[in-house]
Amino acid sequence: MDLNRREFLKYGCAGLVGAAIPFLTMKKVIAASGGIDTWKIAFRNAHTEESFSGVYRVGDKYLPEAFERMNYVMRDFRTNEVFPMDPHVIDIICMVQKKTGSHDPLHVLSGYRSPKTNAMLGKNSNGVASNSLHMYGQAADIRLPGYSTRRLRSVARALQAGGVGYYPRSSFVHVDTGSVRTWVS
Repeated sequence: MDLNRREFLKYGCAGLVGAAIPFLTMKKVIAASGGIDTWKIAFRNAHTEESFSGVYRVGDKYLPEAFERMNYVMRDFRTNEVFPMDPHVIDIICMVQKKTGSHDPLHVLSGYRSPKTNAMLGKNSNGVASNSLHMYGQAADIRLPGYSTRRLRSVARALQAGGVGYYPRSSFVHVDTGSVRTWVS
């Protein structure tokens, strides 16, 4: 894989951001995992219909091949830009999926969001943060067909692993690796 200078800097910055994430809240997610050693997830991009289903982590080792595919599926579909997703947001989504008891794939409405897309959405909506964690690969907007978004929000909130936004009119839940906080929009 050839990287130009811009891509190298982008991935380097993403690594620094990932390294700066507080691990205290992730301890809660890991504790909630019930000691699972093999982490599996299934999701599909609601806009592109592309999907990922499989193991992405064994113990404390994340699998690069799995992340390569997940990053692609969770790319900004508007610009087709791929960005590395924070492994901890994937852990949060995995635990949400596990706690629902569903084996159906989660639907991802938004994973990575480029600054260009974020600015465009910000002009068209009041609910888009100008410095959204989506732009750093640290957030995902999800839903689970056949499962109430209110219940999905409760499952995510119970993890106490980051931000949880509830968007009942649009029928999705936002999860991120930022500080523990909640909101309804």
